[in-house]
Amino acid sequence: MLTMQIRIATAPVSWGVLMKDTPNVLPYNTVLNQIREAGYNGTELGPYGYLPFDIPKLREELGSRDLSLISAFTIFNFLEAKNDEVVYREALETVQVLSAMKCDYLVLSDALFVVPNRAKRAGRIRQEDSLDNATWNRVAKNVDDFAKLAWEEYGLKTCVHPHVGGYLETDFEIDALLARTNPENVGLCFDMAHIIYGGGDPLSVLDTWRNRVWYMHIKECDSRVRDQVLDREGDYFDGVKSGVFPELGAGTVDWQGINGILSQIGYDGWGTVEQDILPDSGLNPLESAKHNRRFLRDQLDW
Repeated sequence: MLTMQIRIATAPVSWGVLMKDTPNVLPYNTVLNQIREAGYNGTELGPYGYLPFDIPKLREELGSRDLSLISAFTIFNFLEAKNDEVVYREALETVQVLSAMKCDYLVLSDALFVVPNRAKRAGRIRQEDSLDNATWNRVAKNVDDFAKLAWEEYGLKTCVHPHVGGYLETDFEIDALLARTNPENVGLCFDMAHIIYGGGDPLSVLDTWRNRVWYMHIKECDSRVRDQVLDREGDYFDGVKSGVFPELGAGTVDWQGINGILSQIGYDGWGTVEQDILPDSGLNPLESAKHNRRFLRDQLDW
């Protein structure tokens, strides 16, 4: 019988550090202190440039708080790859930091909100808004090439992350990319909330790609808020501001269903708790982080 073991971390996004250019974010030392206070043993790196990339400094900041670095949500332009020189350089630098810190996984997301139609129609993507077969083949090669580099030169396995606002958002886009990429080097970061926001069924995605789920982002989604945002043609940031990603247990994610499939799989790996909020949301991120950790322990025994 397979045994499930989920190690729980969190990430600066739960303190409002959404993007590298998000204004008015808390200093990283405050966030790291609160991550530890909330009962987590690990953290992701946060957006490019948020935590120090100087390895001795990063080791000191994490080690002094008894925190481990787990991974990093990393932007990579799926369509343009090396042609998007700044984004590619930042992704490669992130890989180098993760490797130096002895991490196992890289979380790779498409560039977000750069294609106007994708940004405007986030959560409402149709087949005609997606890519044709030839372009999917090009995207898959770009992802495969970067994943091969990450593994062969830096010892990292790549987990692609579905996220609204990029070209990996819907369940059919997850299928299109995973079916075309090397299963030895490219897995899935299972983010149940972004799958719901993109119109998919997380249980179906998890069941279909159970052998490719190597990493998880643990996030709540309230499909009722999502529907209201989409009805008024709001974008992702409208959704975040409106509370589409509430505290764990306060939305519509089928946690018991997910727990059942993960138990069948015998999932053995990290799950990073994320609650996408804005810095001026009025929420108390420390208290939310404590609640989320208690929810996982009390309701799911994670």
